[in-house]
Amino acid sequence: MAPSKVLTGARVVLPTGIADGGRVIVDGTRIADRAPADAETLDVTGHWLVPGFVDIHNHGGGGASFSGSAEDALTAVHAHRRHGTTTVVASTVTDDMGVLAKQAGLLSELAEQGEIAGIHFEGPFISPCRKGAHSEALLRHPDPAEVRKLIDAARGHAKMVTLATELPGGIDSVRLLAEHGVIAAIGHTDATYEQTREAIDAGATVATHLFNAMPTLGHRTPGPIAALLEDERITVELINDGVHLHRAALELAFHHAGAARVAFITDAMDAAGSGDGRYMLGPLEVEVADGVARLVEGGSIAGSTLTLDRAFRRAVTVDRLPVEDVVRALSANPARLLGMDDRVGSLEPGKDADLVLLDEDFALKGVMRRGEWVVDPQLG
Repeated sequence: MAPSKVLTGARVVLPTGIADGGRVIVDGTRIADRAPADAETLDVTGHWLVPGFVDIHNHGGGGASFSGSAEDALTAVHAHRRHGTTTVVASTVTDDMGVLAKQAGLLSELAEQGEIAGIHFEGPFISPCRKGAHSEALLRHPDPAEVRKLIDAARGHAKMVTLATELPGGIDSVRLLAEHGVIAAIGHTDATYEQTREAIDAGATVATHLFNAMPTLGHRTPGPIAALLEDERITVELINDGVHLHRAALELAFHHAGAARVAFITDAMDAAGSGDGRYMLGPLEVEVADGVARLVEGGSIAGSTLTLDRAFRRAVTVDRLPVEDVVRALSANPARLLGMDDRVGSLEPGKDADLVLLDEDFALKGVMRRGEWVVDPQLG
């Protein structure tokens, strides 16, 4: 076991606010309230200490995806850990049901090993009108029996399913997911305002990448965006990469939903933490140019190349959001959604020692996961 550590002098973001010149005590894998006598002290004055990031919607990174082998999935996990994401949910993309069930079994083993926090199924139960970077030929209606097959294949590790809830079987599938403790997320949808309200009343609690892959907000036809923003039961995912959302849309979401109902996500694909080039997103080919991923055929945006440290820095320096609100959106809120806020999402005694060290300009300078440095502190 690594020696106990005391990190001192930083601006520490706590649930109660920002502690200037604060300290975080790490004893083994957990945050402690008292420092053992033999603890090592590391002076991180001039830096920020924030909780490790929690990503609930991530398809891959480092040149690998969660739709590949176990080795590929671990490559993606480690790529995002190096950028501060200490807790990640592995997202799949639309494919044949048999393929998805097999992938769920593989990913469930990684969840049992503690490498990922669970599985998110994005597709195949989505609208062909709003399919984005999903294969239309493989889409299907959300038949509750089919949804149940994926839940069972995940062996207790299914965390979220994205659905176009207006499709036949959509509302019954939302109820099924709620009964099994799985998040029903409304996304890739062509629903009306009224249909979205019905899905929320049935138990849906998340908006999959709000604004993207859904009808725009209209003054006579407000559609799903208005329904999702106004309802206190909904947490809205936002992709803050400067490509998926205009700054005004981000501000609109924060203003109407409030900081307690926003979860920043990456929706990352293989190229995150990697580079430009050709990649596969499920069965579809993607071209990444200047960090923007688009389908080779059709040109639709195909996920992102975002990492959450970049989302953090942009939120503070470009969007001018308060640091405390950004920490909630990157850590506390998604941890609560996953039912893991007793272990991760904030820097409190008893929780996992997952933390990110940032410099004054919010550039990443160190990452710790469960008491071990993933990225050694860079203090020079």
